[in-house]
Amino acid sequence: MKRVITYGTFDLLHWGHVRLLQRAKAFGDYLIVAISTDEFNAQKHKEAYHSYEHRKYILESIRYVDKVIPEVSWEQKISDVKKYHIDTFVMGDDWKGQFDFLKDYCQVIYLPRTKGISTTQIKHDLK
Repeated sequence: MKRVITYGTFDLLHWGHVRLLQRAKAFGDYLIVAISTDEFNAQKHKEAYHSYEHRKYILESIRYVDKVIPEVSWEQKISDVKKYHIDTFVMGDDWKGQFDFLKDYCQVIYLPRTKGISTTQIKHDLK
């Protein structure tokens, strides 16, 4: 079984998020999504509208997602890859090159962002 992992906050879930999850799942049989906890978001000076528990609940209902785990630090990625026997790490291409250090442990793929939608744009439009 091929295992895939991706990371994110996944706040204000939109069709771009779902498309990312669908494309990530296509690289394997089992998709793990690590979502930033509220505490980790605070460390990053980022505030989510939905709580960690609510974001987790929403992601668990998406058919492409097999498991949701908490992201509590930047440093946990190598240990997650080892712990969950990850074959492929997937992120949006706005992070291109940032996670190349994982290539020693698994395949790293940066997917193009979905054009026309972003959480940042939604927040901007709502103001």
